[in-house]
Amino acid sequence: MAEVTASLLEGWGLETVVHEVAPGRMNVVATLKGEGPTLLFNGHLDTVGIAGMTVEPFGAEIEENRLIGRGSCDMKGGVAALLAATANLAAGGVRPNLVVALTADEEHASVGMSAFVAGEVSADLAVVCEPTSLAVMPAHKGFVWISVDFRGTAAHGSRPEVGIDAIRHAGLYLAALDDYAEQLRSKPEHPLLGYGSLHAGTISGGSAESVYPGHCRLLLERRTMPGESPEDVASEFQRVLDGLRMREPDLDALLEITLERPGSEVAVDGPLVTGLLDAAQAVGAPSVVEGMTAWVDAAFLNESGVPTVCYGPGSIEQAHTSDEWINVREIRTCAAVLEAFARSLCRVSAES
Repeated sequence: MAEVTASLLEGWGLETVVHEVAPGRMNVVATLKGEGPTLLFNGHLDTVGIAGMTVEPFGAEIEENRLIGRGSCDMKGGVAALLAATANLAAGGVRPNLVVALTADEEHASVGMSAFVAGEVSADLAVVCEPTSLAVMPAHKGFVWISVDFRGTAAHGSRPEVGIDAIRHAGLYLAALDDYAEQLRSKPEHPLLGYGSLHAGTISGGSAESVYPGHCRLLLERRTMPGESPEDVASEFQRVLDGLRMREPDLDALLEITLERPGSEVAVDGPLVTGLLDAAQAVGAPSVVEGMTAWVDAAFLNESGVPTVCYGPGSIEQAHTSDEWINVREIRTCAAVLEAFARSLCRVSAES
């Protein structure tokens, strides 16, 4: 994918560089000189795996306007749209200063975007073309992954006076988290994102039916609102654990964060959002603002100081599915909106 996209961008006259950000994982960064502020188009080149798919993963067949295959929605459709817009901008007419950043590894640890923002990001505003069903999405939730290791005492099942059941303690903790989940919904509702939430991801422990389990590990996820810190979230989980320990003095558990990603948002009435809405309206596309349910790399760009929204073809409901697909019309529409928005930046710059 890096070779293919780099070749296209070079062919359109963009100054293009391929960076190996991890062994075998490439970023493609291309620049186009123009007028006014610098606009960044971003998409990721990787996909999730193909296990369990019910269609040919890489067949790329089109049936009744549906392009079918792994990554068609998440997010080769968005990459295609931003590349088509870039090709049209490079071909002639007014155009902004443009950076195209195609990054690796968004579906795992975001090493591509991490490497990109660790460098000098020279952009004034950005659009990440994740699947949004052509809605402008200026906000998305973050997440914190929490691991809780419960340590009991392994013993023969006939020795309750010796054994301490680590799985039971994990179960009690899960039950105690119900109140915490309710408290999250008592906070003020975010206008686009609603409320924070939590759920158990996996649980593992024990060795046999006749043995008191000496260990149990619980992995939890907390979806966070923009502005919530991972440290505060960990403290909230710890508070519930400490309360349980008051009732269960033999409970022994260690809680830690294993991964966190921040929520992110930009002003709904800012020029990035309103400019995209105007561009959509100009080409006859939907002019809608919504919140994004999934976490995406836009958070890294916002944290680096580049105002960023998500806008792209395809529905997030089709991402990662066994029969993943995208509507080809949406790809074309998205490309038209991106091109119109990019050219509008030049007009605004000239007027000012």
